[in-house]
Amino acid sequence: MTLALYACDPASSRGRRHAEAPAPTRTEFQRDRDRIVHSTAFRRLVYKTQVFLNHEGDLFRTRLTHSLEVAQLARSIARSLQLNEDLVEAVALAHDLGHTPFGHAGQDALNDCMGEYGGFEHNLQSLRVVDELEERYPAFNGLNLSFETREGILKHCARKHAQALEAIEPGGVGRRFLNRTQPSLEAQLCNLADEIAYNAHDIDDGVRSGLITIEQLQGIELFEQYRVATLVEFPALQGRRLLYESIRRMLSAQVYDVIDATRIGLEHEKPQSAQEARLAGPLVCFGEAMRAKSAALKHFLLHKLYRHPQVLGTMGQAKLVVRELFDAYLADPAQMPADFTARSDTARAVSDYIAGMTDRFAAREHERLTGRQFLG
Repeated sequence: MTLALYACDPASSRGRRHAEAPAPTRTEFQRDRDRIVHSTAFRRLVYKTQVFLNHEGDLFRTRLTHSLEVAQLARSIARSLQLNEDLVEAVALAHDLGHTPFGHAGQDALNDCMGEYGGFEHNLQSLRVVDELEERYPAFNGLNLSFETREGILKHCARKHAQALEAIEPGGVGRRFLNRTQPSLEAQLCNLADEIAYNAHDIDDGVRSGLITIEQLQGIELFEQYRVATLVEFPALQGRRLLYESIRRMLSAQVYDVIDATRIGLEHEKPQSAQEARLAGPLVCFGEAMRAKSAALKHFLLHKLYRHPQVLGTMGQAKLVVRELFDAYLADPAQMPADFTARSDTARAVSDYIAGMTDRFAAREHERLTGRQFLG
């Protein structure tokens, strides 16, 4: 496929932190994607969960299935906009590598534990995974990904962390958080595809769990208009088929809306290179009406699903597990593997170790160290 002028061209990549000879059969971004897929952190995503924890059911989304869904949506949109699909896929597959066990509850608990040691951000941890923590190559730590993939992985970053990154890597992936420019269009696309994916699959998982109902969703315009359209065409449809078809149509409408709205922005700004696109401000976006509908859906999910008493109860237990693991390892680092114990920054070593855990391994470790069993 011919890339647009504003797309990231692998032949013009800003390169890797450690110089490597080019691959004979793959572009730089294809090479990044392949390294991510073969990484240890990527495999762990299958047992890291989103809203519902690993013991609560086999069919709920995990970080792995979520990442695959983000990659599928983002590639579909990238193709229509003539963006680099390989870069989009690499960023999508890697964007959650730094997530802790137990979803956002684990992240919040670990950030609290690390409060006096520099804090914890899962986007920064994802970058840390691909830059430092993966151990696969003889000459360097991490996966040595291209600048463009690393730029996309670092979706958010506090200013103090951006300053620390800039000190280590002047003009690198932390710079845009200091000068308030945008990442590549491919990275912007992955950010929005992430939102589209989790809104849709959290509806599915929420209804499957019984915590929200289709009747409740009928008050949400973004869902209801496609449920009604489905019933006009298939009047007898009900149950899971009705839910799936409504979600499918909702997803398609959001994809087409992003394509149309982004094209309008591109036609207005007319960026002639990937760098000009970075300087133009956010360009990959919803149209105004779809943005409002998406916001209403997110508000509904926040209050009816993420803050449901059953979810909050489980998340409270998950936070306790993370906090007690942190305290136990900090008090006795020898309880961790030797490569973590040997590090001079004990608190960050503990944070890295816990962040890399799957839900079920964290629960088993907590039981081993405390003698108490939580989370199934």
